[in-house]
Amino acid sequence: MIQLPQPDAAVLARRGAIVEALRAALPGAVIDDPAETRAYECDALSAYRCAPLAVVLPRSTEEVARLLRLCHDLRVPVVPRGAGTSLAGGSMPTQDAVVIGLSRMTEVLEIAPEDRLIRVQAGRTNLSVSGAVDGLGFFYAPDPSSQLACAIGGNIAMNSGGAHCLKYGVTTNNLLGARVVLMDGSVVDLGGPMGEGPGLDLLGVICGSEGQLGIVTEATLRILPKPAGARPALIGFDAAETAGACVAAIIRAGIIPVAIEFMDAPCIKATEEFSGAGYPDCQALLIVEVEGTPPEIDEQLALIRDIAMTFDPVAFRESRSADESARIWKGRKSAFGAMGSMGDYICLDGTIPVTALPTVLSGIGDLSRQYGLAVSNVFHAGDGNMHPLIIYDANTPGDLDRAEALGADILRLCVQVGGCLTGEHGVGIEKRDLMAEQFAPADLEAQMLVKDAFDPHWLLNAAKVFPLDVSAPRRDRRLNRPADAA
Repeated sequence: MIQLPQPDAAVLARRGAIVEALRAALPGAVIDDPAETRAYECDALSAYRCAPLAVVLPRSTEEVARLLRLCHDLRVPVVPRGAGTSLAGGSMPTQDAVVIGLSRMTEVLEIAPEDRLIRVQAGRTNLSVSGAVDGLGFFYAPDPSSQLACAIGGNIAMNSGGAHCLKYGVTTNNLLGARVVLMDGSVVDLGGPMGEGPGLDLLGVICGSEGQLGIVTEATLRILPKPAGARPALIGFDAAETAGACVAAIIRAGIIPVAIEFMDAPCIKATEEFSGAGYPDCQALLIVEVEGTPPEIDEQLALIRDIAMTFDPVAFRESRSADESARIWKGRKSAFGAMGSMGDYICLDGTIPVTALPTVLSGIGDLSRQYGLAVSNVFHAGDGNMHPLIIYDANTPGDLDRAEALGADILRLCVQVGGCLTGEHGVGIEKRDLMAEQFAPADLEAQMLVKDAFDPHWLLNAAKVFPLDVSAPRRDRRLNRPADAA
């Protein structure tokens, strides 16, 4: 079971005074009624919950700075929260923490198509960024599956990706600048409209830091001209390993589709029953989408068809219309909702070299049989970002423990083949205690020294990312309590 540190009793004892101070600093923005703070007691890792001390919803960088300065002076832990869609518990609060939510910070501050950028407040949703520039012929490339709800601030915290990041990169490749409030309330601007500037790349340090170094309040994002067109092809196979080998062959051939998505047999069956997308009866399928002018699309799909045919696919369906494209994507886009009909599930986020796909898919099958729990795979195959879904029954005692143990072994397998623990969901609390599987003690110490520099008292999201026993001396220094409290 995932553990959380003991709350700071001294902070809890001052709860009333802390809430009054917050209310005085930001009238009308504080939530402390237990019935209302329940909405913030978890994120999308909903198996774990903890009500926070209070929630505050600022509207501007200046208000965030005022709150952080107050919490810094009172030595109160803070948990930043975008839209709460984190799948790794990155925005789950602790009992002694004040949640600072960005949901009221949704303004578009600047659009400059001639400079290919948009500047937004960090609470704006991912999809609405593209919506703001759609009429100008532009789009924002990173597209997490939760893009309808997830916030840009959270995307930056987790360095989120998505289906189209095979071609366009993840958040860090599309982030030009950020306004960040540090824990002591100071405001810094990192990067800028022209991207990389002189000096240390602190923007790169902030992106993916999981809200541990500061709170991003504004982001300058690169926008791109919309392509002339795009069309997918659907390829069915009689074995998951064969589909994995086909992905590696497509990448090896030098073709960079805009997306390569993978679904295995359980996921195909569930999505068919859920959405009726018309997928073939097979063990695995790929959705490969390319973009460009019509001749460019025809040429790329012809090359992909030639490669696919060397693996004897059971089906190859190339879209010829917008309606057919929509039907090919229909099942994939409804996959996570469809999987919910199979039971409770944990969605993992390991990343591996593309060439290791056949080995890892076979290994996941072996582990699934060993633990006696079903695992379904739907993921961004082109960049090796896997999302195995472990199906379990939350009402069966011990099932969650077995599912977490199976998940840990799958992530260890990803690391063993040269991959890493996360591609876009972050570490949060979910993978925190697996960090030692990937990093040596000196690696973790170097990362914690960076946090020391930004947040010397370890007040920002301090129970995340680093194994609790490793970070305990630093957290206990802040709390002034014995090191065994974790």
